[in-house]
Amino acid sequence: MAGLSSTVKYPMKFPVMPDRLDNLQLIPPPPSRFTLSEWYLNNTGRYRAADDQQQLADRILEEGCRMRGETEELVKTNKDEVDHRIEEKLKNLQYRQHELNKQRKHLCVEIDALDTYMDRMYDCLDHLCKKLTENCKKCINLREGRLGIDLVFDDVDRELTKEFELLKGVEAMLTRMQEQTKEQIRQLKASRHLIDRELHDLDAAIKIDEANRDLRESSLNLSLYQGNQLHSSDIVQAETDMYSQMNMEQSAKRVNDARMLKSYIDTLLTQLYEDSCQQGNAVNESFRRRIDEIKEAKTKLEQRHHETARQANEMTRNITALQKAIQEKEGFMALAHTRLGNRAQRLRMELCRDDVETSLISEVMQIQAAVTELQNQLAHAEASLRYLLKMQIQLEEDINVKTNSLKIDEVECLTVRDAMDYHKY
Repeated sequence: MAGLSSTVKYPMKFPVMPDRLDNLQLIPPPPSRFTLSEWYLNNTGRYRAADDQQQLADRILEEGCRMRGETEELVKTNKDEVDHRIEEKLKNLQYRQHELNKQRKHLCVEIDALDTYMDRMYDCLDHLCKKLTENCKKCINLREGRLGIDLVFDDVDRELTKEFELLKGVEAMLTRMQEQTKEQIRQLKASRHLIDRELHDLDAAIKIDEANRDLRESSLNLSLYQGNQLHSSDIVQAETDMYSQMNMEQSAKRVNDARMLKSYIDTLLTQLYEDSCQQGNAVNESFRRRIDEIKEAKTKLEQRHHETARQANEMTRNITALQKAIQEKEGFMALAHTRLGNRAQRLRMELCRDDVETSLISEVMQIQAAVTELQNQLAHAEASLRYLLKMQIQLEEDINVKTNSLKIDEVECLTVRDAMDYHKY
C-alpha cells in the first residue's frame, strides 16, 4: 500500500488563455496505472487482513459465547441468591410482624386492664373516700352537739378520728396510685405507638419484598435507576435488628411492670377494704358500747331522780309537820307566859317562887328549847329540801343531756353509720 501511495501520478496543467476561459471544459485526468506486482501485493494484503479479522471475530464469538454463558449463570445464581435472601427476609419480617402483633396484643390487654383498674380506683375514691369520709365527718360534727359533761373525748371520738385519718390516708394513697397508673398507661401507649409505627414499616417492607419476589426479568414494570437512588440509606441490618429488639424488650418490660402494678393495686384495694371494714366495725362497736353506757347512766340517773323527788316530797311534808308543831308550841308558850303574867300580880308575901312558879318557868324553858330544836330541824329540813330540789334539777339536766347524747349517737349517728356500705372494689 505504501508503494501505491508513492506511484500516484499528478495531472499535467496546460496554460489557458484568459479571453477563452468561459468556453473551456475541464477534462478528467486519466486513471492511475499500477504494476502487476502491486496488484498481487494488494490482494495478498487483503487476504491476510481478512484472515486476521476472521480469526479475531472467531475469538470474539467464542469469548462472547463464553461470557454469555458465564454471565447467564452468574445472573441466575445472583437472582437465585437474591430470591433466597428475599424469602429469608420475608420470613424474618413476617416473624417479627407476628411477634410485634403478639406484643401489641399484650400491650392492648394491659392498657384495657389498667383502664379497668383506674375505674376501680375512681369508684373506690368516690365511695370509700368521699362518701364514707363525708359520713365519718358528719358523725364527728353531730357528736359536737353533745351537751355538758357528755361532750367528752371518748372511745367513739377516738375511733372516729382514726377512721377519718385512715380514709384520708387511703384517699392520698389511691391518688398517688392513680398517678402511677396514668404514667404506666402513658408508657404502654407510647410503646404501642412505636410498635404500630414499626408494624406499619414492616407491612410496607413485606409488601415491597413480596412484590420483588414475584418480579421476573421478563416483567413489564421494570425500571433502571441512574445516580445514587439505589443506595439511599446508611442504616445497616444490625441497627434495624437492635432497634426492633429494643422496642420489644422495652414493651415487654412495660407489660411486666403493668402486671406487677395490677397485682399491687389488687393487694392495695383488698387491704384498704379490709382495713376500712375493720375500722368501721370498731367504730360501730364503740358506738354500741357508748350507747349502752349512756343508757345505763340515764337509767341510774332516772332512778335517783325518782328517789330524790320522793325524798323531796317527804321533806316537804316533814317541813309542814315541823311548822305545824312549832305553831302548836306557840300556843303552849303563850299559855305558860299568860299564867306567869297573871301570877306576877299576886300581893306581898304571896308573890313567892312556889312549885307552880317553878313548874311554869320550867315549862317555858322546855317549850323554848323544844321550839328551838324544832326550828333548827326545820332549818335543816328546808336546807335539805333546797339541796334535794337542786339535785333534782341537776339530775333532770343530766337526764336531758343523756337523752340528747342518745339521740345523737343512737338515732342520728347510727342512721348515718347504717348508710355506710363497705364492699370490695
